[in-house]
Amino acid sequence: MPMDETQISDALEPADASTPEEPTRDAAPDHATPADGPVTEDRVREALKNVVDPELGINIVDLGLVYDVDISDAGAVHIEYTLTTMGCPIGPLIEQQMQSFLSGVPGVNEVDAEMVLRPAWSPEMMSEEAKAALGYF
Repeated sequence: MPMDETQISDALEPADASTPEEPTRDAAPDHATPADGPVTEDRVREALKNVVDPELGINIVDLGLVYDVDISDAGAVHIEYTLTTMGCPIGPLIEQQMQSFLSGVPGVNEVDAEMVLRPAWSPEMMSEEAKAALGYF
């Protein structure tokens, strides 16, 4: 059964009241410095591992929801992603979290998240860790 907005916000509330609602991260410059190096797909995917599906409790990368990451020379990141079901109401929440976590990646100047429905997601797209966590063999 789909979650309503109250259930989604409740699922995202920190378990410990002392935990900040916003993700904590080191201060990141607006633009990459030579020491930071270029923005890479690996850095983007690593940051996206902080975005967790609130119903399943597993990050969107390991769930196989992130289909494509494209990075321009100017630091614009375009992400194609999907949801586990077509009518899933958490798309806007997922996009908001993507924006939030990627804003802390040095060199990322813009984030464009595009939800796609093809190919349709299936459990086979999950990482081995996600399959094990969900008991899918």
